[in-house]
Amino acid sequence: MIDRIQLNTTDGETLEARWDHTERPVGAVVFCHPHPQQGGTMMAPLMVAVTTRLVERGFSVLRFNFRGIGASTGKHDHGKAEVIDVAAAVKSAHETGLAIHLSGWSFGAGTALRWLSGQQDPIPYAGIAPSPEDLPDDLPPGPKRIVVGTRDQVVDVEQIRAYAERLSIDLLLTPGDHFFHGRGKKIGELVAQGFELPSNPV
Repeated sequence: MIDRIQLNTTDGETLEARWDHTERPVGAVVFCHPHPQQGGTMMAPLMVAVTTRLVERGFSVLRFNFRGIGASTGKHDHGKAEVIDVAAAVKSAHETGLAIHLSGWSFGAGTALRWLSGQQDPIPYAGIAPSPEDLPDDLPPGPKRIVVGTRDQVVDVEQIRAYAERLSIDLLLTPGDHFFHGRGKKIGELVAQGFELPSNPV
């Protein structure tokens, strides 16, 4: 079941969003899209395919368009105010009463991780190919995984590897490039499995 909603941010923006619900959810996933200035939206093919697999795995998934994208108000802020957008989505997800999980792809993965920085709750995180620039070192405990393609042509895989090792984050290298064409459901499965990892000690 699909439920189209709006999210209200604390700085006055309105974001278009949608829930993809499963009948008996085991949890809720806030799933953040790739770079808005490079065509990223909540309807990007990998976003749709990963969402489909997560729903099959029993998760209800909340996707949204960052500010300035689609019907969302505001303008792009290079990942700064977008952290507020993630906060609005997590707040909405909390209202379901379900256990919250956090994911994102590329720009969305990094923005989600920056929001997670400094939080107290051990929210499970599984990000897809975040850019290694400006990733936080201050993270709460909880399961954490980063999935990166072995042929990623956008992010520096070695920098991601070093970051993951430093913070004891589970790094999973899997066949594919940054876009994982035709492998979306597999990536969705790897994300779901990441949520089930033991708690990260960070």
